[in-house]
Amino acid sequence: AVLAPLLRAVNQPSKILFFTKSSGYEHAVISWKDGKPSYAEKVLLELGAKNGWEFTFSKDGSLFSPEYLAQFDAVMFYTTGDLCSAGTDGNPPMTPEGKQALFDYVKSGHGFVGTHSASDTFHTANESQKGPDRYLNHGEEADPYVRFLGGEFIKHGKQQEATNTVTDPKFPGFGKVGPEYRFMEEWYSLKDFTPDIHVLSVIDAPSMEGVEYQRPRYPSTWARNEGKGHVFYTAMGHREDIWTNPVFQDILTGGLKWAMGDETAEVAPNLKEVAPDAYTNPPYVESAPPRKAPGK
Repeated sequence: AVLAPLLRAVNQPSKILFFTKSSGYEHAVISWKDGKPSYAEKVLLELGAKNGWEFTFSKDGSLFSPEYLAQFDAVMFYTTGDLCSAGTDGNPPMTPEGKQALFDYVKSGHGFVGTHSASDTFHTANESQKGPDRYLNHGEEADPYVRFLGGEFIKHGKQQEATNTVTDPKFPGFGKVGPEYRFMEEWYSLKDFTPDIHVLSVIDAPSMEGVEYQRPRYPSTWARNEGKGHVFYTAMGHREDIWTNPVFQDILTGGLKWAMGDETAEVAPNLKEVAPDAYTNPPYVESAPPRKAPGK
């Protein structure tokens, strides 16, 4: 992937697939209305114009194949649920072969970037996700996608401001961020971190409100190598104002550049050093049953 820029023709734009199928919950920021690009897609078009990137926007999982993916320099996910089922949005699902094609594509030297609910995708043991198993670490038994991405979504509390400490200011996109960043956002509580991730920022969970954050600090943005390719993930991206925030745009732009090999970085595993208690998950609290209407 590091050599990718050398292989591109002069002035040829990098091609990125932004895939937003929602087999689970569909976020407003990536929802198509009246055939118009979503809010996130409009922002990406602006970033693409500044950086020489050409985006393809899709919700069609059936397109995933080695041949289809080969045209892109990177694939970017803002997805939910089991993408091998039609699910909430009813768009065509991936096949198991298409899912494997994604893994092979990245391993061969391409880039992958996940934003926000990319970690709420392909859950381990999908049928058990509404109970206590949601709060367990599965380690090597986790779904291959979870191992590939580097972590998995558990739950989120109310939107609130939270402090994220930068753990590698030298990584592309973090040079202007400073020692920490703090936003109002829907912050994901995450688990099952792949041991080889290179953590770029950790979230100060103990200072946050809600049982979902009753745990030590844990990674909120990271990078890892997958074969010859690169995987980057950030938990941010729920709110529209995050997508227009300069800090988020710097982090996302840096992640994309690194994923495609346009910029380089050392991504040695550092989870034990910067978030030694990250595998401690919040306590499971059974959800209250739905309220019945009066008189029923």
